Amino acid sequence: MFDVFYSGVKPNLFPHEQPAKDIEHAREMCGTRYFWWVNYLTDYTAFDFLWEPVPWQANYIHAWPSTVAEFYGCCLVPRTQIAEYHMHDQILPIATKTDNWHELIPCQFDHTWTPSPWDPPLIYVFGNQWWSAVKQPTVEYRVPGATEKKYMLYPRAELQVDMTPWVVPDTVDTTSFDFSWRPDPGDPPYIYQFGTQHQRTGGPQYPVPGATETKYVDQIRIRSTRVATAIYEIDHLDGNSGQIPDTTRTVRYFDNYLDTLKRLVKSIPEEHEFVWICSSICDYSNFDFTWHPEVWQATMLHVFPSSGEKFGDTFFVHVPTFRLRAERLELLDWYDINYMNIDVPRRPLPIIQHDQDTHVAAIKQQDFKGPLAIFSTNGQVSEVPTVPLWREKTKTIVPLSLGASHVIVPKTAVPYIKTQAYDYPYIDRTQRHMYNDQPLDVVFIDNGEPNAEDNWKTLLQTIPLGRNMIHRSSGVTGRVAAYQAAARLSTTPWFLAVFAKLQVSESFDWTWQPDRLQEPKHYIFHAHNPINGLEYGHQAMIAYNCGLVLGNSGTGLDFTLDDAHEVVPILSGTAYYDSSAWMSWRTAFRECIKLKHSLPDVENEYRLNQWLTRDNTEGQWSKKGAEDAVEYYDTVSGNFAELRKSYDWAWLASYALIKRNLTPDQ
Repeated sequence: MFDVFYSGVKPNLFPHEQPAKDIEHAREMCGTRYFWWVNYLTDYTAFDFLWEPVPWQANYIHAWPSTVAEFYGCCLVPRTQIAEYHMHDQILPIATKTDNWHELIPCQFDHTWTPSPWDPPLIYVFGNQWWSAVKQPTVEYRVPGATEKKYMLYPRAELQVDMTPWVVPDTVDTTSFDFSWRPDPGDPPYIYQFGTQHQRTGGPQYPVPGATETKYVDQIRIRSTRVATAIYEIDHLDGNSGQIPDTTRTVRYFDNYLDTLKRLVKSIPEEHEFVWICSSICDYSNFDFTWHPEVWQATMLHVFPSSGEKFGDTFFVHVPTFRLRAERLELLDWYDINYMNIDVPRRPLPIIQHDQDTHVAAIKQQDFKGPLAIFSTNGQVSEVPTVPLWREKTKTIVPLSLGASHVIVPKTAVPYIKTQAYDYPYIDRTQRHMYNDQPLDVVFIDNGEPNAEDNWKTLLQTIPLGRNMIHRSSGVTGRVAAYQAAARLSTTPWFLAVFAKLQVSESFDWTWQPDRLQEPKHYIFHAHNPINGLEYGHQAMIAYNCGLVLGNSGTGLDFTLDDAHEVVPILSGTAYYDSSAWMSWRTAFRECIKLKHSLPDVENEYRLNQWLTRDNTEGQWSKKGAEDAVEYYDTVSGNFAELRKSYDWAWLASYALIKRNLTPDQ
């Protein structure tokens, strides 16, 4: 197993784990090819610490996110030659630490909060809605072994109403006052006197034991009514504003809800104490605008969910309180919020149907109406998740299937997107189960290979009945012509090309899909080479993009690599190319020409060496083909025009005859 390092609190996962200041420090101490970077907060119960990356991802830092942060889970870090981060989809849970919480004053608190795993052991101290953690410590999170305290601004505990110390005159309407209030802990004993809307006395008193001196307190005075007297509408420029009856005014949405609400509330006249703030993207046909909060909840911000989404688009606001408190916030989430369970449906999203292979160009060209749209290449979309619009980070691109045939895209993502949707940093991959993509067509390509019939029968037996449409393209002369003939047979934008030498794997997933959030490209799977033991894209199944295939005239050394492509490290089968001396020599010669031409490249240099040194067949014709390819490459000094002759079967046949006295058998 690789070395294991941590910073801060010891995780106690392995006997050989070591502390380090940071990842760079850990790299200096590392004695293995990689090392694991872990923390004490993450639950690694189901994690495989024996995992290793495939060779072409050896130089990445492999990171697994946690449920609370992108880099809180763990990382596998190479000791040298780091390229960039590679994020994995597996999300690691945070271990439950209930024993760490200590309530100093009775209150309500969000115990899902988690400290930074890289901090040293600390005692985190939280305040409440009235006083800071320094003035009135209310809740503590004690990391084992910690002695130093850290006073937190957020989150805050919520002190509850305690009427025991209060003296309330009979003339006071208790519905108009927040009795969760507490005095400044640093004050000497006072009799705290609250006023009414008319004078500084006459309201409730809070006498501290032993107090003789009176202190008059200025606080927001809440009038008795709690029913909203005005409706304001946020226009999301979706063309649906103005449909809510009795709307006082409409304002434009401003990038995020916190800034939009702050700007709007500043402009609301003093006569409106409670107001509704609604959104044009929601349907209020059946909404009850007579709703009002409980007395003790009057000053809270009440948020109504939108089509099941907690962070909704409808707000019941106590104007004076929000006007005072909101200016101190960086996030709307930090406000004193009551999340309601009365659902307000969103209006249906616009669906952009297009016939392009991926969504990238369609997204860039679309003139958005409203904050969100669904892009679809295949069929209708009915049920969709609700994307919250509270701020940019919550406005995620949401693929709804494995291949993203349907995807929700926020308008804010458009300026980011250049060549792929992943140029936008906020992608939600949790909804890819909602729809199924159309299975790709499969095209078997053969040209007289001895093992073609056996491999064709294996293919038919391997694909589940009715799963994919299967075609066969036989006897087309020329590699470019053969690929383009196969593309014309396909009824899907991509097709899975199975070449006659490949015996497909029984475990291959025929539901696999290309990623429509990227630019159109080919996808190259892996194949096992039984002659030299290599396993990579040579002779493997390829998911060809039909448009790229038909637009390629074959000007490079490798037809597939001429266009955008991506390697998919999934084994598609075993390629048997040694049925004759001619086939073995020809296959090795062409592949090694391409490998030699790709140098310098560490991975391809290793592959070329395997071709040149390993051959388990009688006659060693694969090895001979590799040797002849390298010799020819050096003879022509890598001249591209000379190398392209290897595309031509007739030229290959004449060269094999001259070089090895080898006669083609097909």
